[in-house]
Amino acid sequence: MKILSVNVGVSRAVDYTNAPSGTTGIDKRPVEGPVRVERPGPAGVGASGLSGDAVCDLRFHGGDDRAVYAFAREDLDGWEKELGRRLTHGSFGENLTTLGVGLRDALVGERWRLGREVVLEVTGGRLPCRTFGAWLGERRWLPRFTREASPGVMLRVIEPGELCAGDEIEVVHRPPHDVTVSRLFRALTVERESLPGVLVAAEWMEREQLEIARAYTAKHGE
Repeated sequence: MKILSVNVGVSRAVDYTNAPSGTTGIDKRPVEGPVRVERPGPAGVGASGLSGDAVCDLRFHGGDDRAVYAFAREDLDGWEKELGRRLTHGSFGENLTTLGVGLRDALVGERWRLGREVVLEVTGGRLPCRTFGAWLGERRWLPRFTREASPGVMLRVIEPGELCAGDEIEVVHRPPHDVTVSRLFRALTVERESLPGVLVAAEWMEREQLEIARAYTAKHGE
């Protein structure tokens, strides 16, 4: 299990984002050499956990619970075949393109050591947005992406440091529950009735997704 590519983006003005600034950093490109990873600060204030990476809409992106986004090369390869187009590292706006890591089956709260210094913790999956759909430019992209339930993983920084392409990824901790990234994603999107069950992972969940699950449970019960 390893990092194939570390990807960062710059702020670009586009006509398809809802960001108040009219800009997006979704166009991530591979960088050479080590990249510093830090806790960026709370949601709404903190941006990306990677040095040099732009996050433009702090309402929905960035912050401590969404400091780093990882997507599997294996899933990019699958989408290449379905879409009939080349998808380079970073094409889905991911900071880390991984190889050999079962991202959809990662547990919420699972911790990884990357290289010698960095430890990251899984907080949930990506909820696809309008900007992502427009960036890919594929017909009915959001429901197609949702149907696969392989959204990649959002990560918080537990131990900061430097990482780079080629670094090994080691799972160093798994929490005592069975809520995977894929299960949480399905509950948040197409299986809302299962939201109460994911609250066993509340301690580790990304704040926005946790609030959705709690609000549903408060209204509909367990």
